[in-house]
Amino acid sequence: MVPAAGRGERLGPGAPKALRELGGVPLLVHAVRALARSRAVGLVVVAAPPEGVAEVVTLLGSHGLEGKDVRVVPGGATRQESVRLGLAAIPAEVGIVLVHDAARPLVPVEVVDAVAAAVRAGAEAVVPAVPLADTVKRVEPQAAGTPEPVLDTPDRSTLRAVQTPQGFRRDVLARVHADALAEEADGGLPPVTDDAGLVERYGGRVVVVPGHEEAFKVTRPLDLVLAEAVLARRRASDGF
Repeated sequence: MVPAAGRGERLGPGAPKALRELGGVPLLVHAVRALARSRAVGLVVVAAPPEGVAEVVTLLGSHGLEGKDVRVVPGGATRQESVRLGLAAIPAEVGIVLVHDAARPLVPVEVVDAVAAAVRAGAEAVVPAVPLADTVKRVEPQAAGTPEPVLDTPDRSTLRAVQTPQGFRRDVLARVHADALAEEADGGLPPVTDDAGLVERYGGRVVVVPGHEEAFKVTRPLDLVLAEAVLARRRASDGF
């Protein structure tokens, strides 16, 4: 499943982030292709902007994805809502669901395979992740431009930067999203930033498998420059 209904304002003005081009091809197309390359993936569901479903269907069809089982459904106002809507479009007999960011266009197929294999082996929820290269400081947030007091320095060896696709037992993912929806209706906790966070919030167990440095998220203009460089290297070396 690829929730792709957001605009991604940090990348600058223009088309929604998922439709920005990388090497002449929209990020969303790269992301769907990355999932479709895995033999573990039999269906890709894209949650598109509600007003752009027809455009996304045409877009995916025009980039050589007609032979794949790719379905497009209207997404929601938040990422969590888009995942819920996408999950509802997946046939009931599908027991394992991967959720992938459209803004991670270059995830290698071996990462997709590793996540799916870990769920198949019995994990409730799986995230790919990489060790942090930088020292991290925990701070007390202040107003913009104001120096922030440092509270402590976590042990970097225990920290990981999480990527996608994240993998789940379908029943676990459906349950935590239902719990989150009920809590939102009661004015409870705010949405989390990823689906594994919901599993953690509601008492599930999440495990980590190795991610890949090329599975980074395209969030800011500089990320797009880096992604162009990675894509150019891939095309030069293996015709990607």
